[in-house]
Amino acid sequence: MSEFDLIVFGGGTGNTVASAAAADGRETALIEKGPLGGLCLNRGCNPSKMLIQHASLVNRIRDADQFGIDASIDDVRFAEFVREVNAELADTADEIRANKQSEENLTLFQEEARFVDDRTIELTATGERHTADKVVIAAGSHPIVPGAIDGLTDSDYLTSDDALTLEERPERLVILGGGYIAAELGYYFGSFGVDVALIEMMDTLVPREDSEIAESFTEIASERHDVFTGYRATSVVESGNTITVTAESEDEDEIEVQGDALLVALGRQPNTDRIGLDATNVSTNEDGFIETDDSLQTSVENVWAMGDIADNGMFKHSGDYEGEVVIDTVVHGKRRTTDFTGLPHAVFTEPQIGAVGKTESELEDDDQEYVVGCAEFTDTAMSRALKLDHGFVKLLTDPETRDILGCHILGYEASMLIHEVTPAFQYGITVDELANTLIHVHPAMNKVIMKACKDVHAPNQ
Repeated sequence: MSEFDLIVFGGGTGNTVASAAAADGRETALIEKGPLGGLCLNRGCNPSKMLIQHASLVNRIRDADQFGIDASIDDVRFAEFVREVNAELADTADEIRANKQSEENLTLFQEEARFVDDRTIELTATGERHTADKVVIAAGSHPIVPGAIDGLTDSDYLTSDDALTLEERPERLVILGGGYIAAELGYYFGSFGVDVALIEMMDTLVPREDSEIAESFTEIASERHDVFTGYRATSVVESGNTITVTAESEDEDEIEVQGDALLVALGRQPNTDRIGLDATNVSTNEDGFIETDDSLQTSVENVWAMGDIADNGMFKHSGDYEGEVVIDTVVHGKRRTTDFTGLPHAVFTEPQIGAVGKTESELEDDDQEYVVGCAEFTDTAMSRALKLDHGFVKLLTDPETRDILGCHILGYEASMLIHEVTPAFQYGITVDELANTLIHVHPAMNKVIMKACKDVHAPNQ
């Protein structure tokens, strides 16, 4: 059995922790069965956003006549650019692997492994065991494929992992789910002529968003896709080249939706069921996530968890932040606590969604008083330059302190606009200070934020 100072189980964002520890002189083992860079680089954020940029470019060309420009698309080399995107990212993963292999004090085990006790892992293929004084679990997540849908696991379905490498476009794609992944991939495939149908059990698409954002996005998505909200898939039948999904509403209304390809986009779940965690004393919650304290330490001393496997937001940017906390705490011995108060997120569809803080329904559930300020993108000069016909900002504010409680944006570059509000939300800058003290460039799109702030009425108005 080999002994290390630190074992990092997971080579996504965890690889930065391993490198930091090795650079600090600690004998470090990095365990990752797949390509380094993890989900984001290989099967998530990077390939999806690169492919979505192709979709957005195609749509901009199609809209060129709005600007008095005649343009046409002679050909779309779909398979070619899918291969190029994935090859580029595979090269990046190989480069990360080569760098890790050359780092002093760092040993890379690129194979499957499982825990056999709190701080010991066993390599599945060889039975070789390695132990360490400290362990960081960063083993990620995998797509949810529910066994409760009759016939699903017997059918030829895709997950997001598969969809991002698909080189042949289906004629009609049925998507189970209406969350972030479903919305983004529906937009991507639909932009290249695929007939897309989405089946979502909740009343809107992107149901985790503020209700007004979700309702507006659902209306927009319904113009380009067949959208069935309020229906839960109950069975899948594959016959020849046709897949039939049966779904049922709460009032027992039943529909059948057919396509030649099926994408299961019902979210992701942590890999706690795949790494032998039952052989340890590491506690998990009812959803399977590893429970951590405010410095990301688990229920076992000197064992930390970060990324998708911990219940702190399944985003790459939250994982990067957690990596910084773990490096300070575990590597440098300077205990650092997490603060996810100002954790924003974005959905890269058309239009984009950006949000930070609480939704209106969450504030109502908390019995918290609030006032609302809204501004339409079409009320800005930049929207006229861009010829936008939709989009809005919704601000939720404490009526007494004027602190921002939440901000929700649907529209052009919402993923960037949300970062004007995030620091204000994080550091207690009031809505009035954001509106009246910060000078906004004219006619930048950011002025829609200023207008939303000024729309928040004082308590006596």
